Amino acid sequence: MNGQTDGKRDFLTIWDLSKDEIENLIKRALELKSGADKNKCPLIGKSIGLFFEKPSTRTRVSFEVGIYQLGGQSIYLNPKEIQLGRGESIADTARVLSRYLNGIILRTYAHSSVEEFASHATAPVINGLSDFHHPCQALADLMTIMEKKGRLKGIHLAYIGDGNNVANSLVEASARTGINITIACPEGYEPNPDILDRARSSADAGEIIILRNPKEAAGRADVVYTDVWVSMGQEDEAEKKKSKFKNYQINSQLLQCAKKDVIVLHCLPAHRGEEITDEVMDSPNSAVFDQAENRLHTEKALLEFLIR
Repeated sequence: MNGQTDGKRDFLTIWDLSKDEIENLIKRALELKSGADKNKCPLIGKSIGLFFEKPSTRTRVSFEVGIYQLGGQSIYLNPKEIQLGRGESIADTARVLSRYLNGIILRTYAHSSVEEFASHATAPVINGLSDFHHPCQALADLMTIMEKKGRLKGIHLAYIGDGNNVANSLVEASARTGINITIACPEGYEPNPDILDRARSSADAGEIIILRNPKEAAGRADVVYTDVWVSMGQEDEAEKKKSKFKNYQINSQLLQCAKKDVIVLHCLPAHRGEEITDEVMDSPNSAVFDQAENRLHTEKALLEFLIR
């Protein structure tokens, strides 16, 4: 039996890692990026499944490459090609796949599906994205900030745009590491209120502020971050959301409100000309493509940590 039961750890949200574990993972990711242990293969002989309900570029490629570089085998599972797509239960699928695989990465619509799968799986489960959370992206974001700014605690992060799954995980990551996060969004588009409440009660949390004015949010920013206004599955709301968010674009005028050495982040894919301009995306302040690369390194560190 390949699956694991003793001491199984899942990574469904940022809360599944302690502050020390996050710091150690980022340190390890930076080591891996530098080429340390490039011949080390901790996943040799192990197989990791990737179950994706949503299209993916960065999540799929970074995990597949990372698994290969660590000596493991990745198996892509399309829901239309396995029995889950024909009515088999999530519980039964999780139990069976755990008998074959040493770990499973899910990219789904409903976060409840990730939780249900993990509750029945005996192999570690990683949330590659759900409607409420994007914790793997948040780890790469933290690594990028550490790489560019040399610290996390006390950093001022301004998130401009929709309070979506990326924003939820950024709030959690900020609370774990002492980053001060300010979110500028239209009324009704804030991050999940339960996530905000838990983050504000965290012992390590810095400031967590919700504003309507994006320029005010950018005022003290060391980091300015945005994401698409219309997430996958929200296409029917596209015109409404574009109208609501038209004043929440990251452009050169907004960056003038931030610190001169501000870095710009975007989890990608970007809709250039909507939430971010070409001028900013391709500017010296942009760390967007370093951030995308860091998905690979943080995920390798995470796989090393979880897969035994």
